[in-house]
Formats: sequence, C-alpha cells, structure tokens
Amino acid sequence: MKVGFIGLGIMGRPCVLNLLKAGHAVTVWARRRESAEDLLAAGASWADSPAALAGEVELVITNVPNTGDVENVLLGDNGVVHGARPGLVCADMSTISPIGARRIAESLAEHGVDFLDCPVSGGEVGAINATLSIMVGGKAEALEKARPALAAMSKSITRIGDSGAGQVAKACNQIAVGATILGVAEVVKLARACGVDPAPVRQALMGGFAASTVLDIHGQRMIDDNFAPGFKAVLHKKDMGIVLETARELGIKLPESAHIAELIDRLIERGDGELDSSAIARLVWEDN
Repeated sequence: MKVGFIGLGIMGRPCVLNLLKAGHAVTVWARRRESAEDLLAAGASWADSPAALAGEVELVITNVPNTGDVENVLLGDNGVVHGARPGLVCADMSTISPIGARRIAESLAEHGVDFLDCPVSGGEVGAINATLSIMVGGKAEALEKARPALAAMSKSITRIGDSGAGQVAKACNQIAVGATILGVAEVVKLARACGVDPAPVRQALMGGFAASTVLDIHGQRMIDDNFAPGFKAVLHKKDMGIVLETARELGIKLPESAHIAELIDRLIERGDGELDSSAIARLVWEDN
C-alpha cells in the first residue's frame, strides 16, 4: 500500500526500511531532507511537507517525540490535515497523552480522517527486527485498513479500544518495564553482594518463572555495564510524566511509578539522560 512516514529517528528509520522490504511504497518527510538520504537511496520517495505527503498516500504513520509534535505535523501549518483526502488513516506510533490522542482524533474526524493511536513496545531492537508490539486505540475498520503496513513492522497488533486506549496501554507498559528494571537491578546487586556472578544467576532465572524480556535484554546490559541507548532515559522520563499526569487527573496513587520517575530524574540530573533508561540500575546499586 502507499504509506507516508513522518519521524525518521531511532525508531522510525528501521520501520521505514521494513515497510520497503515488505513491498510498500513509502513516502517520507523530515525537517531536514539530509536525514532521509539513506532511506531515499533504499527506495523511499520524498515529500516537501506533511500536507504534500498526505495527498499521495493511503496511510500516514507518525513517530515523533511528544503530543505537541504530533499535533503540529498532523494539524499545524502545512500539516497532514491540509492535504488529506477523506478516508485517509493516520496511525501515530509516538507515545503521547491519552487525552491528547483523543483530541487529535476528534480534530481529524472533522475532516474525514481516521486516527489510530498506535504506541509500540520493543525499542530499537524491535524496530530493526520488525518485532514490535503495537497497542491500538481507534476504530476497528481503520485498523484493518492500516494492518498490512503495521504488520510489516511488528509481531503483534492488539486493538485495546477506542481513541486513547492504545496510549493507556503504553502507559501501563512503561510502568511494567520500569518496575521490572528495578527488580532486575536488585537481582544483580544481591548476587554481587553475596559474591556470586550475576551472569549464571540471570541464565538460571531465564529458565523459570522469572523469565522476561527485561531480564533477558536489560539484565545483560547490567552485567556488561553497557547502557548504550535502545530507549533513552530522557524519553522514558517523558513517558513516566504521562503516567503520573494521568494518575493525578484520575485521582489515583501510583507509588512505584513515582519511584521510577524519581530515579530517571536523578539519572538525567547527573548528565546520563542519553543513556538507556535501564541505567537507573546504577542508582539502585549505589543506594544503600
């Protein structure tokens, strides 16, 4: 199908390559054309604006940093809405606020455009290997239109509910990932304090009930003390901000989420915001 892609960063770039590999015709836009040169060489086409891109495709996919960025590329000057034809589907793979997602969906609906909030889990590795887990909020019919393209980037696609529901699921995901990172960090800390090599401990746990993707990937990062980013701490900070903001609006307490956010803030304050967010393990090891 004809797909437009906006947002060519650490996640977007491999997603475009997987769409091309699957045979989709992909048109891209970025603020700097030079950032897209390798994708153009791989077979993608270039559009001069989000509006121009929208006029050429059946599906627009966005993957940008925050709610304001999504609103800008979809609804702002020269945004997608200004070139969209009725029936266009916009699938946003960014992590934004559920309330923002609902607001964007309502604005696009006024122009005959369907919006899917499609945040993902799996990080850079999942984007490269086309094994992302996609959580979808929006109309089932719009999802079916977008499914061929989404399937080229993922191993699972789950419709959670109406607009905003995908973002709710992503917020829940970020809580679970953060809390599990803390648990694995304590596993490594305890093993070392006991004079035991954490590597075989991790290996043993991966064969039992404690096995998880976090233990597998981030556990190895911790053993190697190698926190080259798959998902930067500064981005996890933004996501945990969405979690806590949503909790405040609902009048509920999420103490573990607050603890995760506090550790990420400390990591960033000491200049390590560009590291993978699992680097909060270093703070766990330092705290007694």
